[in-house]
Amino acid sequence: MHTLRTLLVAAGVALFALSARADMKSEGFSDLTIDQVSDLVAKHEADVYDNNGKDDWQKGHVPTAKWVQFNGVKSTDLPQDHGRKLVFYCANTH
Repeated sequence: MHTLRTLLVAAGVALFALSARADMKSEGFSDLTIDQVSDLVAKHEADVYDNNGKDDWQKGHVPTAKWVQFNGVKSTDLPQDHGRKLVFYCANTH
């Protein structure tokens, strides 16, 4: 988990979780700490998505993170379980 912490801190990522994607209103999003993401990854309780450029993803990413283009996420990129937690991150602070 030290590698995960180092990667997240070094990238200065903005992390967001979406617990229910059927209704994508802003109240479905929340900020997560690095420790919370580490815990979700360790327990396999969320699917993690990297929205950085594909070159950056190939250089290094959060363990288990799948790359998706930030403006091109498709339903086929997401798990079929609509109740599953989703974590999206990128180096953009906004």
